Amino acid sequence: MAHTITLHESHLQTLDLAPAREVIEPLLAAGKVSGGDIGLRFVVDINRDPTDPRELSELPEVRLWFIRLDTCYPWLPLILDWEAGELGRYAAMLVPHQFSPTEGIRYNPEGLEIFMMAKIFIIAAWLKGQGISQYTRLKFMTQMLGYEIDDGLFELLA
Repeated sequence: MAHTITLHESHLQTLDLAPAREVIEPLLAAGKVSGGDIGLRFVVDINRDPTDPRELSELPEVRLWFIRLDTCYPWLPLILDWEAGELGRYAAMLVPHQFSPTEGIRYNPEGLEIFMMAKIFIIAAWLKGQGISQYTRLKFMTQMLGYEIDDGLFELLA
């Protein structure tokens, strides 16, 4: 079941994570987060100049909100709605990139590598803390962003 977090300008301007907390905290309390099949989505509902060509991930106030969110919930990428493209959009909020109308998001390779390794370490530790020793979904997450992670890395983290 997909869950949607809707952000308005006031949330972005004040770095208010309440809309995220209202969705995420009940899922945590119910023990549903560690399963990973939540399908979390974001809707950013802000007034924009129709001639502004920037993507949402290029707007400083949007990126800053997502940086704060990621600091509070660093395992969040694991429960995003990947099929709806939320993982790519989330990564774009945190990783330097360029957007091409024909090629889509082109992440800075070094930035993406640092992001991916940090997420692997953080999420693997979080999963372990949840009593989950399988890293299948984490491996799928890395593959969605173009990385093939060897099982040996996860053995090092055990």
